[in-house]
Amino acid sequence: MPLTSPLLDLPGAVSAEGVDAGVAAHYGSFNREQRSLAQGEGFVDLSHRDVLRITGPDRLTWLHSLTTQHLSDLQPGTWTQSLVLSPQGHVEHAFTGVDDGEALTVHTEPGAGQPLREFLQRMVFMTRVEMTDVTGEVAVAWRPKGYDLVPREKLTAYAEAAGPACGLWAFEALRIERGEPRFGMDTDQRTIPNEAGWIPSAVHLDKGCYRGQETVARVHTLGRPPRRLTLLHLDGSENRLPARGAELRLGDKVVGFVGTSARHHELGPIALALVKRNVAIDATLEADGLVASQEVVVDPEVGLHVRPKLR
Repeated sequence: MPLTSPLLDLPGAVSAEGVDAGVAAHYGSFNREQRSLAQGEGFVDLSHRDVLRITGPDRLTWLHSLTTQHLSDLQPGTWTQSLVLSPQGHVEHAFTGVDDGEALTVHTEPGAGQPLREFLQRMVFMTRVEMTDVTGEVAVAWRPKGYDLVPREKLTAYAEAAGPACGLWAFEALRIERGEPRFGMDTDQRTIPNEAGWIPSAVHLDKGCYRGQETVARVHTLGRPPRRLTLLHLDGSENRLPARGAELRLGDKVVGFVGTSARHHELGPIALALVKRNVAIDATLEADGLVASQEVVVDPEVGLHVRPKLR
C-alpha cells in the first residue's frame, strides 16, 4: 500500500489520485503554486515515490554495466538519471539517484521500486552489492534546485524550512512544459530512449556495452526514431483534460497516444504525447476529442539529442 504523507495535514491540502495518491495535488491554489516554483521558491512533496538503497563496493561499476548511464566514476553528491533497457532497446526501468560515497540511493515511480529491485537482484551474481527498499524511511522532495532525500520522520520539519508547499499539479505542469517524460505515464512497453528525449539526460553515448545499446546507437546515428515525444497545446474550451493513454488522432487515423496532462498557469491545458515520427510537426491533432497543436520536443528527423551546438 502507498504511504500517506504527513504533509496532507497542512492547511488546504487536497490529495492527488491514482498512482500519485498519498501526496497533495495542491494546497488550495495550483496556479499560485506554479508561479512560486517558476520563481525558484517552494518545494514539492514526492514522498509517494519508491526509494531503494544500493550498497557494496561494486555498486557503481556493477550498475554501470547494466544501465544506460556512465556510473563507474560517479562523484558523491552528483544526481544522475538512468534507464534499464530490454535487449531490443525498450525502456524497462527508470530511476534517479545520488551516491554519498557509501551507498547509492535511487527513487522511481510509485509501484516501480519492487520490479526494479527484483530485476537488479537477478543481476547480482558474484558482485558485492546489496539492495534495500527504504521507502518507509526515506522520502523524496523536489525544489527548483533539484531533488532532496529527507528522513521520512522529518518531513514536517523539512516543509517548515523549505516552504511554501506546492502540490503535484504545479510540479507536473512545469515538468510537462519542459518536455520531460515520466516513465510509465508518458511511455509504454515499446518506448526507446531516443523517442522520449532521454538522450543525453539518461543515456551516455560514450560508455561500454549495455543491454539494448545497439538499438539506441543505431537510431541515434540514423536520427529517425519510430515515434517522437511532442508537447500538445490543447483546446481549452472544454473544462477537462484528456485521459492518460487516450488515442491521439490525425483525422480518422490513430497516430499515437496521450501521456500526462495539466493546466499550466500561462499556457493553459497542455499534455505530452508519443506520436508517429512521420506526422507533420504542424499538423493539428485530436487528443481524446480535444483539438491539439504541437510543439516539438523530439525532432522527427534527428531529435534534440543530436542537434549541433552553435558557438
